Amino acid sequence: MVKLSVIVPFYNVQQYASDTLRSLRANAREDVEFVLVDDCSRDETPDILARAERELPGAVYVRREQNGGLATARNTGIDRARGEYLTFLDGDDWLEPGYYPRLLAAIEDLGCDFLRTDHVQCTGRSRTIHRVPHGRRGVVLDPREAILPADRSTSVDYPYAWAGVYHRRLVDRGLLHFTDGLRTAEDRPWIWKLHREADSFAVVSLLGVRYRRGVASSLTQIGDVRQLDFLRAFDQVVAETARDAEASRLLPKAVRTYCAIIAHHLGSIERFEPAVARKLKSLSAAALRRMPQDVLDEALDSMDVQRATRLRRLRRRPIAPGAAA
Repeated sequence: MVKLSVIVPFYNVQQYASDTLRSLRANAREDVEFVLVDDCSRDETPDILARAERELPGAVYVRREQNGGLATARNTGIDRARGEYLTFLDGDDWLEPGYYPRLLAAIEDLGCDFLRTDHVQCTGRSRTIHRVPHGRRGVVLDPREAILPADRSTSVDYPYAWAGVYHRRLVDRGLLHFTDGLRTAEDRPWIWKLHREADSFAVVSLLGVRYRRGVASSLTQIGDVRQLDFLRAFDQVVAETARDAEASRLLPKAVRTYCAIIAHHLGSIERFEPAVARKLKSLSAAALRRMPQDVLDEALDSMDVQRATRLRRLRRRPIAPGAAA
């Protein structure tokens, strides 16, 4: 019986894949499988993974014939996974030895739908601990109650799929799959859906994932049009939250977060290619017009003057016909 399935998408990460695979080996057990999904890499990554399937205990190699992005690659892994529990790792990150046994023990002890953990961000030689923005630890909680308050960082602002572990019943309920085709911010609709619809979760103080920040091939470092998928991702968050029975309570958080992300991208607009920067402004203006306007007004009133002014100015910007995310 497979207790844990670890889903690891890879795309053109030959420089880092060996480190990732070594860390998986240090977490191998008879009841753990590693679903290695190659998202149609063009470098030596497929050869590295084919060799890993032969040498890494529990490895299952899946080769996608067409690049679909991280969300789609993760879905491919979910569909192949057999474990009672599932978790994720990115192909350029790595783990501390023996982390997964501790993670499994924690969720089995608590018996909740999903568990969230802290992580270590690695930028060059720098190491920084990032903690789940939730104070209560080691107790089972209602995920919906961890969405708010609207004006503070909460669990839905810590969307990293690899920072936790998830019971298979979430797959059976249709809650664990990602939105196919999203190239960035794919974890935002996903984490909101989990917190709105799952029954229970917990936060524990486990540090085992090493998140490699600043990888040149990462979309967070590339200013092309794929970065604009955050607009589609947050449109989905707002639309789905608006249909929730507690929409009046939850929408202010969704809208305020969307505004904060738009303001963040506008604040670093120089990293985008010129045509993409123009499109960012146009699509962001259209997004502001799509939001519930009364909720948007409240969100802008609650933000600092600099961001609120920037967004109000953008809101008044003429929108090109057919502008959509």
